[in-house]
Amino acid sequence: MATTNLSYYDKTTIPNANNFRFGIVVSEWNPDITKNLQKGAIETLLDCGAKKENIISWEVPGSFELVYGCKKMLETLQLDAIIAIGNVIQGETKHFDFVCNGVTQGIVDLNVKYNTPIIFCVLTDNTKQQSLDRSGGKFGNKGIECAVAAIKMASLS
Repeated sequence: MATTNLSYYDKTTIPNANNFRFGIVVSEWNPDITKNLQKGAIETLLDCGAKKENIISWEVPGSFELVYGCKKMLETLQLDAIIAIGNVIQGETKHFDFVCNGVTQGIVDLNVKYNTPIIFCVLTDNTKQQSLDRSGGKFGNKGIECAVAAIKMASLS
């Protein structure tokens, strides 16, 4: 778990995103967190040269549904990379483990099956405060970091 802000990037080390098309699938669950991650990702893509019309965002109900949302994006749109944005916070039951494991394995499976990278931007924290700290708080915004990863992965194609 990050304990420092890792969201700063040097644009000179990132490929220009001007010719890339990006998809973002964002969970509606915990919107105060997921919307901040989405905002950070979009702002970073734009800052690195992506065109607004080449960033397509879809919403799904929760993090578990990210896998299906990403799969549908892969099957219906021509994209260079997708960012899957979600948030799962530990509760009192094993539901946290099942959701985290399912989403993680689902994204891995899609990355293996398809020729378009899907970037895992799902915060899996013990407390809501930890998620807030990583979605624009004292530890930066993981959406920014995932946008940089999406650009770098898109440039491999």
